[in-house]
Amino acid sequence: MSEKFNFNQGLINLEKNVKAMESDDLNLEDSLNHFSKGVELTKQCQNALNKVEQKISMLTEQYNYTNEKPLKRV
Repeated sequence: MSEKFNFNQGLINLEKNVKAMESDDLNLEDSLNHFSKGVELTKQCQNALNKVEQKISMLTEQYNYTNEKPLKRV
């Protein structure tokens, strides 16, 4: 069973990758490895966002939140 992807940690790791690549301290092979990891992290983050978007769409449809409703005053 695979571990659940942590979106926030994914963004942090992606930012670290970008900073490492921007630092001029990497050789070509290391840059390619960081780029490859960045592509994978981007894909995982996008997948996580897509799942959340689908869940929100499903919930708004299920509970009929697609139309604006006036707030009831108390």
